[in-house]
Amino acid sequence: MNKINQLFANRNGRKLLSLYFCAGAPTLDGTADVILTMQRRGIDFIEVGIPFSDPLADGPVIQSAATKALRNGMNLRTLFSQLKAIKPQVEIPLILMGYLNPIMHFGIEPFCQACVESGVSGMIIPDLPFKDYMEIVKPLADKYDLRVIMLITPETSEERIRFIDQNTDGFIYMVSSAAITGAQKHFDDAKQRYFRAINSMNLHNPRVIGFGISNEQTLKAAHDNADGAIIGSKFVTLLDEENGNADKALDRLFQEIGLRFEVYDKPFPRIS
Repeated sequence: MNKINQLFANRNGRKLLSLYFCAGAPTLDGTADVILTMQRRGIDFIEVGIPFSDPLADGPVIQSAATKALRNGMNLRTLFSQLKAIKPQVEIPLILMGYLNPIMHFGIEPFCQACVESGVSGMIIPDLPFKDYMEIVKPLADKYDLRVIMLITPETSEERIRFIDQNTDGFIYMVSSAAITGAQKHFDDAKQRYFRAINSMNLHNPRVIGFGISNEQTLKAAHDNADGAIIGSKFVTLLDEENGNADKALDRLFQEIGLRFEVYDKPFPRIS
């Protein structure tokens, strides 16, 4: 079974936490350490960003990280090499988040093959047209037992959400707003209504909320309304401020979001 499906099937009602970081930022060779540190500190699954020169869905923090990563020399071949080197040590799901252009240049089937060889369980491609997903990407992803995670926003129609739910497997990424990524202090009434509306649809796939989660209030709102949460810009900022020291960045993050995570062999409290 794919690791993403295993994780959600075995969570026993526990709310999950995922973090995003951009591979190659702030340092080219820090990818492996960031991943292994997150795993050791209790993160449930990791979204690894593929740097791209024109990240349309990303705010200034992640755009800056992508620019730094590209200047450092990060590319898909380097990333797959780094991931392959730690594959035997990684037990949690890794999901690559990247735009269609570099994936197409790499080749969609070679990309899927490299994902399997490097221990990647799935991918998020924000600018992938759903028609191309159904006709081109999904058959290859199914062939290699990879999950393609689709995004929905407050602007996504109920009909389309149900169509996505019927034709994907893994989880649905609920974008908290139609805006770009970036930390928010709270989720307003409109976002809360959106969360409740999706809850009432009784979708087949589990749901994870991302974009804007940066403190205890927004994390709790996400966990109250979905099966998990993804934190991106906040962690990217802290990782950069700590010069790539993932342990220090996680210490600061956990303090700001109100969690006290310990290593896997010790009990730790989580929001439930």
